[in-house]
Amino acid sequence: MNIKKELAIGILVGFIANTLGTLLYILLFSDLGIIETYDVAVSQGHVGSLLALGAILNLVAFFGFLRIKRDNRAKGVLIATLFTALLILYYKIF
Repeated sequence: MNIKKELAIGILVGFIANTLGTLLYILLFSDLGIIETYDVAVSQGHVGSLLALGAILNLVAFFGFLRIKRDNRAKGVLIATLFTALLILYYKIF
């Protein structure tokens, strides 16, 4: 396959895994709904923490792609994780 297509698939999987991880964390560990939890996280400045906890699911995608020898897709997941880290840094600073 084309390397750019493989990277794009990996990036997409990374963002989807991060989103699902964040939603799963909210559903499992919050007594509030998804929107209410997000509103509280924004008001208390914990959005970065929510994103960081959601990024844990990227580990599964990353090592899963490495296990089935899809290195370029794993690189895409890593790129998505680095983008998330930069977004978390932005939330922590501003």
